[in-house]
Amino acid sequence: MAKIKTRFVCQECGYFTVKWLGKCPECDSWNSFVEEVEQKKEKKVREKGVGTSGRPVKLSEISLYKENRFSTAIGELDQVLGGGIVEGSLILVGGDPGIGKSTLLLQMANNLAMKKKKVLYVSGEESLKQTKLRANRLGIISDNLYIVSENDIDIIVKHVKNIEPELLIIDSIQTVHSSDLSSAPGTVSQVREATATFMNVSKGMGIATFLIGHVTKSGSIAGPKILEHMVDTVLYFEGEQNNIYKILRAVKNRFGSTNELGIFEMTSKGLIEVKNPSEIFISKNSQESPGSVITAAMEGTRPILIEIQALVARTNFGTPRRMANGVDYNKIVMLMAVLEKIKGMMIQDQDGYVNVVGGMSLNEPAADLAIITAIASSFMNVNIPKDIVFFGEVGLTGEVRPISMVEQRINEAKKMGFKTCILPKENAKKIKGSAFNLIGVENISEVFDKLF
Repeated sequence: MAKIKTRFVCQECGYFTVKWLGKCPECDSWNSFVEEVEQKKEKKVREKGVGTSGRPVKLSEISLYKENRFSTAIGELDQVLGGGIVEGSLILVGGDPGIGKSTLLLQMANNLAMKKKKVLYVSGEESLKQTKLRANRLGIISDNLYIVSENDIDIIVKHVKNIEPELLIIDSIQTVHSSDLSSAPGTVSQVREATATFMNVSKGMGIATFLIGHVTKSGSIAGPKILEHMVDTVLYFEGEQNNIYKILRAVKNRFGSTNELGIFEMTSKGLIEVKNPSEIFISKNSQESPGSVITAAMEGTRPILIEIQALVARTNFGTPRRMANGVDYNKIVMLMAVLEKIKGMMIQDQDGYVNVVGGMSLNEPAADLAIITAIASSFMNVNIPKDIVFFGEVGLTGEVRPISMVEQRINEAKKMGFKTCILPKENAKKIKGSAFNLIGVENISEVFDKLF
């Protein structure tokens, strides 16, 4: 007889217990436990020594092969995936509602269908007419793109076996359910079971599968954390609701780097690639103003020029405020302390605000020199020339430390029309024969001597 087991499962993290709890002891979320009745079939006894991978082999006996990839015809998406879609891979795409997950994957599906590849798009949230209306808006007319509106995982698997597509898109994984489980769709048990089923189908039939996942209020993908462990790649769509530019990042990728990002512009015709992201992160205002500085940041292997703005103003309260948007708050506090100690700037009674233009987030230390220059420029009310780009790490003693990937940053600055670069002296020594005006500095005092 099959055993029926009742338990309470946290819908945020997957923690389960035999009784209901108001607060989850694992993730500290309130009222997240849902009763689930899961019927498990009795396990069959497997013969000894029989497995799916055969006998254990030596590492030296394993032969390597290059994974088969195919392009999505969307350059930004290919870059984030590591060069294209790997056959048989399982990819999870998450993001806020309305940010463009379904739009991007439907555009990708059309591109591949136009290349004579069979694509099956499973919509669990929209009817066929709703999907058709969105396809008409995006200009999608391919005959190799199959659409089905279904939630039952057994029926979906039958469709996959009948059509045998090269690409499968599930929109979304939280709407798919198995009749073997009595819990509601979207619960931890259903999401885990559905993901495991699609993983077996993807690996067994060699079908590249995209799963669209809902996100919680905190921004993480809804469901158990094991969901992200099971898939090969996890992509996140980022961007404010009122911002037309959307950023696609890879937080996990078994077939490529997780440092790459793709930038898209949302239009009435769908998502359009941003070929030159430096243009959208640099202010088009030609007038020089205090507190505005350009830095060259690296996102994976891609250099991007980003404008950093700082505002220093006298405080009206006893304790000055420090606010940071796009950079670490503690970094701002540290760099302002360096200016006070090394250069003697009296900014302890000044409010300090630092903003990264365009909604980007800078986490690399190479932006330190630009941040500290922007703060000093605003405090001293001195304009910084628009044709200078800054990058370098600043230490607590005011020294400017060398950074990596300098040539890529300089080449991007050249392409955007900049003429001068202020960088660490150690990096400037290693660059030979550059027509670009390179100014190497060892500490922030040298930067002040040249600018202020």
